[in-house]
Amino acid sequence: MPLFMDIHTIEGGVSVDDVLEAHRKDLEVQGQHGVNYRSYWVDPSAGKIFCLVEAPNADAAHTVHREAHGLVAEEIYEVTEGE
Repeated sequence: MPLFMDIHTIEGGVSVDDVLEAHRKDLEVQGQHGVNYRSYWVDPSAGKIFCLVEAPNADAAHTVHREAHGLVAEEIYEVTEGE
């Protein structure tokens, strides 16, 4: 399955706890769309969130975020995992 990295920017910063809660919501919804959110990284002061997701396509990954919590990514890239 293709692998994607998406990037969110939250103006004014973001808390790690808020991102954890959003990720939990993603996990609740992802199965409905054949998506697997694998991991995420946060830069709280910059308001940056990076999500690594297996998905049939970028639209499916986007749909999970939209349905789970409404915080959709501004950018999404298909990536290849290194060793």
